[in-house]
Amino acid sequence: MNVKTGAIIVAAGSSQRMGQVDKIFASISRKPLLYHTLSAFAKCSSVDSIVLVLSEHNLKRGRSLVKRYGFSEVAQICEGGPRRQDSVKLGLDHLANCDFILIHDGARPLITPSLIDEAITTAKEHGTSVAAVPVKNTIKVADDGGFVVKTLERENLWDVQTPQVFKYDIIAQAYSKVSENVTDDAALVERTGKSIKLYMGSYDNIKVTTVEDIHLARLILSNRGK
Repeated sequence: MNVKTGAIIVAAGSSQRMGQVDKIFASISRKPLLYHTLSAFAKCSSVDSIVLVLSEHNLKRGRSLVKRYGFSEVAQICEGGPRRQDSVKLGLDHLANCDFILIHDGARPLITPSLIDEAITTAKEHGTSVAAVPVKNTIKVADDGGFVVKTLERENLWDVQTPQVFKYDIIAQAYSKVSENVTDDAALVERTGKSIKLYMGSYDNIKVTTVEDIHLARLILSNRGK
């Protein structure tokens, strides 16, 4: 049986913490950030189709990038919504013929094909998979006044990343039933009572949010010889 996996690359954010820089097109190793994200997926044979979700003002620029670098794997480029989860839902509408849906932040340009493959393999076994790394720092819970309420046990804390992969019916059901704000797709699925399987991500798989993150991404790619 041929199992199809569709990927949604979510890149419709406003880049508010980047000042005047649009992080999706910021230069990293002489190429736009989004190039590096799409390049990893283009090299991954386990992904059958890619939907790229962009903000309205970036649609033309995004289409130009896809054409320039020959990313034929990108089947659709669509406009995102006001919230991240709205953007994912719009991307999901283009992948109804897929068995598994992989969701990835466009602003994580250091993703690798091996990490993508691991995400899909784990989801095929468990129905869900979410990249995550063990928390290194001590995490404290504080009250509104900034006073510590308690210190969490670090051993069971994970820093969640993307890719996140779900069987199509699981993620489609979550988006049809849950409407409140969430910070990631796994949280949406959790609200339907489904179990989420974590798999080991990578500390290099950073999400570019600030100008400092751009510098770090450049350093990591340089260490990879890129």
